Order: sequence, then structure tokens, then C-alpha cells
Amino acid sequence: MNAPLLELKNLNAWYGESHVLHGVNLEVHKGEVVTLLGRNGAGRTSTLRAIMGLTGKRSGSVSLFGQEAISMAPHHIARLGVGFCPEERGIFATLTTGENLMLPPRVAKNGGMSVAHIFDMFPNLKERLNSPGTKLSGGEQQMLAVARILRTGAQLLLLDEISEGLAPVIVQTLGRVIRDLKSRGFTIVLVEQNFRFSAGLADRFYVMDGGKVVHHLRQDELAANATMLQEFLGV
Repeated sequence: MNAPLLELKNLNAWYGESHVLHGVNLEVHKGEVVTLLGRNGAGRTSTLRAIMGLTGKRSGSVSLFGQEAISMAPHHIARLGVGFCPEERGIFATLTTGENLMLPPRVAKNGGMSVAHIFDMFPNLKERLNSPGTKLSGGEQQMLAVARILRTGAQLLLLDEISEGLAPVIVQTLGRVIRDLKSRGFTIVLVEQNFRFSAGLADRFYVMDGGKVVHHLRQDELAANATMLQEFLGV
């Protein structure tokens, strides 16, 4: 098997004096969808933020596209080809949908996904092209947040709770988008509270608790580990 596109070895991270990640080890290969599972506070979001260099102190190893990134600044990590979609979405309220979409810089030499392709994927955004961010629904904001990182050309997508609080029809749309992106060779790391959403999408799962990885499962191992998942997730 080829070297992982993303590999964490003994990753520790802090927010100020608070030690939030305790020796996280995981790997993600090109073209995979991998989900980080766990209750709130388990360390899943902190893992994504630590990959991006958005925590305080970090130690251990973060390898991205074969490069050590533990000492890199967030903007340098993004330029390796990493797109981060945070839970809070980060839509600029005073900018239109179109302006939000065109704002991020390109990080890939061959450019990002075309606007036409994005509108095929998210037709709601085309209809709302001139609407300000404040006028978009939660689902439309989430679509825009995902579309925006696709414009950059990033090939590794870190998606934090993208289904949270959204109507089922929007969740279904996002599921179709993830399958489409996977078929196009994107590599995706999901943080999800919605186990039913991620169960049918991910190739592998890392279960986190207390800032550590406590279990690692393939999709075909989920049913046999239902009791363990109930314990750690309450699903």
C-alpha cells in the first residue's frame, strides 16, 4: 500500500494549559473517507484543528502529502492542499454567495473545481448567487462552506460536523456530494455526531475518547462492534 496521504503519530495538542490530545495515531490514504467518531469533548474537532495548526502547542508528527507539518503555520498547511470546513462554517455575512465562493485563494497548480461544476453539485447556491450570507439558510451556508474549499483545489478535505442541525433533505444532498467527491479521488476526513450519516459513507472509523483513539474499525466491522459503539457514542 502507498504511504498515507495524512499520518498522525503520537500527536499531542494544547489549548493554553489544557492538554486536549494525548498521543493520537491515525492514517488516511488517498481516496479514502475516514470518520472520527466520539462524544462531544472526545477530541475529534481538536484533531482536525491540530492537523491545521489551529491549536496552541503541538508535539508529535503530522505528515501531509509526505511532508512533516508539525511546525508549519496554518496558511502553509492549507497550501499543501488541505481544505478545512469548520463547524461554525465561517460564512462572511456581508458578502454575497458568489463573493464568498470566490474569496479563497487557489492552493493547487491546476486550480480548484469550476463554478459550473459546483453549481451542478449545489444548485441551491446558483439560485442564491447574489444573496448575502445572512440570508442563507443553515443548509445553504453549509453547502457554501463545502463549495468554498472545493474552489481552492484542496485534495484533502477536513469536514467538521457538516450534517449537524440540518434538514434530512440537505443531509442527503451532502451525502451524495461526499460520494461524488470520493469517486473523483478526493480524500476526506469527517467528524460526525450523526452516526447514521457517516456509517454509509466512510471506509474506516476511528473512535475517540478523552483525546485518544480507542478503537479503529472498517465499515464491514461496524455491525460486530455495535455494543462498543453504543458505549462510546450512545448510538
